[in-house]
Amino acid sequence: MNDLNNNILSRLSLLMMISFLLAACGGDNDNDRYQGNPPSNQTPQLSPAVGAKIKKRCEQLGSFQYANTTITSATAEAAGAVTVAEKPIRAHCVVTGYMFPRISPIDGQEYRIGFEMRLPLDWSGRFLFQANGGFGGELIPALGYVGSGGPLTNALYEGFAVISSDMGHTLEQITTFGIDPQARLDYGYDSMIKLTPMAKQLIRFSYDKLPDRSYAGGASRGGNLALNAATRLPREYDGIYANSPSFEPPLSSIAQIYDFKELRKVATEIDETITAFTDAERKVVADSVLNKCDKLDGIVDGMVQDVDRCQSEFNIQRDVPVCQGERNGTCLSAEQIQVIAAVFDTPVNSKGEKFYVSEPYDPGIVGQKWANLKLAPLSALDRSAGVLGTVFETPPNLLGLERPSEYILNYNFDTDLIKLYRTDNTYKESSTAFMGPPDPLNVTPLTSRGGKIMVVHAVADGSTSEKESQNWYDQLLQRYSATIQNSVRFFRVPGMNHVSQGVATDQFDGLTALVRWVEYGEKPDRIIATARGPGNPSGDINSEIPSNWAPNRTRPLCPYPLIARYSGQGDSEKAESFNCAR
Repeated sequence: MNDLNNNILSRLSLLMMISFLLAACGGDNDNDRYQGNPPSNQTPQLSPAVGAKIKKRCEQLGSFQYANTTITSATAEAAGAVTVAEKPIRAHCVVTGYMFPRISPIDGQEYRIGFEMRLPLDWSGRFLFQANGGFGGELIPALGYVGSGGPLTNALYEGFAVISSDMGHTLEQITTFGIDPQARLDYGYDSMIKLTPMAKQLIRFSYDKLPDRSYAGGASRGGNLALNAATRLPREYDGIYANSPSFEPPLSSIAQIYDFKELRKVATEIDETITAFTDAERKVVADSVLNKCDKLDGIVDGMVQDVDRCQSEFNIQRDVPVCQGERNGTCLSAEQIQVIAAVFDTPVNSKGEKFYVSEPYDPGIVGQKWANLKLAPLSALDRSAGVLGTVFETPPNLLGLERPSEYILNYNFDTDLIKLYRTDNTYKESSTAFMGPPDPLNVTPLTSRGGKIMVVHAVADGSTSEKESQNWYDQLLQRYSATIQNSVRFFRVPGMNHVSQGVATDQFDGLTALVRWVEYGEKPDRIIATARGPGNPSGDINSEIPSNWAPNRTRPLCPYPLIARYSGQGDSEKAESFNCAR
């Protein structure tokens, strides 16, 4: 099971590294971007889900019928056939199939929305739409993994019925599916809209009842899709869980190109941007950040909890040693400092107009996943260029397929960005529309009936900036006041890289916290996160944990804008010695 989780993370990381990963809220100060109605101070308390036993043998589920749906297999999986953290997952049925098969009139290819659904014999009464990440194209097992490192549980282990999807295309179509307008929409949001009612009817067919509580959750692009469920399907879901999500995914892929072109200016091997900011040089910057910011939360422990204050306390121009001669791994050249500052600052076009968000300085930049994503070489961007041009531009741009390096190196932030917002008679929705949740501040259709939203974001992300989620939540607070915290909460994970890993306590169970909030009214005032040192029960060890940390260090993840502050007494390796405070 650990290998399976690692494979899932690897696929997510690779797809995101090749430039898609999630997007932006617009600009750092774009507080008037979203529309919505203030939520009520009082929202109903939803009742807990009630479990049930499956009413049919697994093979009988193959006879399920639903419009535009074909079941291809229905098989039994014995208890313990799959595991999580070496724990056996209960016996369940595995149903695979597809919806809406068709031949595209645009490119002549066959498309269909593939799915896998796992239904426990002993069911909790809950349903999870497992929103997968990257560019889709494959069926990741519907185990209910929604992010964080070395998971100790997942939704299937907890008794959920879980569905996953390939988002409407195959891996072979991943660079070309954007030529078909419906395949674009299926990838953006339409596959979830089509699959959700079918999945619920399959649950009714299996258990003689609909799910009592329904959740959508995922990491990276999956987090974006979960947020789409919050606004596009607010009456179908009771809880939304998003790890390191995005709001307008096309823009972060372009920000990756921006970063590459900046880093190329100081790379010693021009198309290998890891040479622009080496492991040793990243440690120089990380140590400088710790020197200025580690103590801000009341204890020097190798972590920066006070993320916002750190951004004003640390100044890369002032606080990082400048090389007096050649670069030697103990300093940065003056030109390097200018480039790294531009990478962390908000990307702009030649007129100085911002098109993404800035990124926080955090010691987690020493993490390998941060480097894999932020310092992706030209060869990795080449592999994604066709996808960017065909999926996100209107009309589809084939240059990335035919001459990918030319597409990347000649990308014009003045004239090419507009293509992300275009529509025409064939492509009636722009990529910024079909990839982003509409009106992301209008949460009342979900929250007014007792639904909850929980967003978790890595601070040292390397792909999707934490500022995306923070800006969105700041706008929620500005528009709706602190009452929004009764229904929507945002948590930052200091030191964590995209979705997991990094120099962080990255092992936590946000989904269970969300269930307790939705069904029992237990507000998530803190989520306990653990480091994955030697002996971690998941068996998945994080080799980037410093040797002077306790291998099982814990920290509270605090609901923004609160941060974890050391209380001044007690074991500093344990979460109970920290308060969530301003």
